[in-house]
Amino acid sequence: MKALGSRFSFYAGFVVGTFTLYLFLRQVWFAKTLPDLQASSYGKLHDHQQQLEVDKNIWKKERSALFNLKHPHHRGEDSSMADELYKKVRILCWVMTGPNNLEKKARHVKSTWSRHCNIVVFMSSVDDPDFPTVGLGTKEGRDQLYWKTIRAFHYAYEHHADEADWFLKADDDTYVIVDNLRWVLSNHTPDEPIYFGRRFKPYTKQGYMSGGAGYVLSKEALRRFVEGFKSKVCTHTTSVEDLAMGQCMEKVGVLAGDSRDTEHRETFHPFVPEQHLTAKFPKSFWYWSYCYYPISEGPNCCSDVSVSFHYVDALGMYLLEYYTYHLRAFGYKYRYQPPTPLAYSIEQSRPQEPAEGQKEQASQEKEQGEVKRTDKKQDADPPPVAGKDPPAAPAGKKQ
Repeated sequence: MKALGSRFSFYAGFVVGTFTLYLFLRQVWFAKTLPDLQASSYGKLHDHQQQLEVDKNIWKKERSALFNLKHPHHRGEDSSMADELYKKVRILCWVMTGPNNLEKKARHVKSTWSRHCNIVVFMSSVDDPDFPTVGLGTKEGRDQLYWKTIRAFHYAYEHHADEADWFLKADDDTYVIVDNLRWVLSNHTPDEPIYFGRRFKPYTKQGYMSGGAGYVLSKEALRRFVEGFKSKVCTHTTSVEDLAMGQCMEKVGVLAGDSRDTEHRETFHPFVPEQHLTAKFPKSFWYWSYCYYPISEGPNCCSDVSVSFHYVDALGMYLLEYYTYHLRAFGYKYRYQPPTPLAYSIEQSRPQEPAEGQKEQASQEKEQGEVKRTDKKQDADPPPVAGKDPPAAPAGKKQ
């Protein structure tokens, strides 16, 4: 009996001692980590305040929408054409997102490509006045995509119809080069019943636009879409958003436009750039039977003035922003010169005169070239430069 009592005392003392040691070590750990936690919290608060200050210089927040205060471009860069198109081709971009994606995805859209839109509206299932988002009163999930699309376009028409000419729908993992989109739209008017995107062909006569690559409606197309639901010509027939959208567009007489460039290369892309550039899609892959126009793989897959890519993660947003607006190869003139929009009226800047040293060097090279040609008695004219003039626009470009 005495041995049993001793054993009990030992175990009781061991438990009490272990618990006391745990409390002591926990207190020491808390004392050490508290400053770090406080610093981290302060850092996050400071970063948030800094972001708010940056946003004030970029956006004017009004009616749950963000109005761009200025067209962003680099200091000292000749952006006269882009600036004029920014004023003439006004684009409202609405981004489909959700409460769980605001920090993971939507904020990166907000910090990158959406800054080139005239107006940005983030559409969600619930209101968030701080971000801000418009609450559409739907649930989240793929089966809700068309409901969100219907309500989002209705919201854009009711609140912003007079403030934009074109209305772009994009996902929160789609990257859009908005300046290139303006070029695609520049030879069309918002009064045309037309919409553009990556054109797919099954299930509708004229095809429909891929939802992931994004698509853009003219003001007249948006008006017809809204009126189509009021008159019951269009209804919520399926949760497949892009197909249902295309079926409604066809019913209300909105044309599916050709968004390819003048060399017949696609501008809207349903995958990330590396997949279009390097991947070989198996012939059994749905992509081959869905695309309206012939598919090109490799570098010719994508236009030099591409508009969008899908499935872009947060890091990819910043990479594409850098590649699009910062990275340049020295010494090259762009190989592809898109036709200047008909509405463009600003006189393009003349190329700067070369420096005196460059002039002298060029003069010497010219003289040397003339001597060589005289010695060799080359009287024939030089051959014409191939591909100097841009190819004609594809048939049916203007619809």
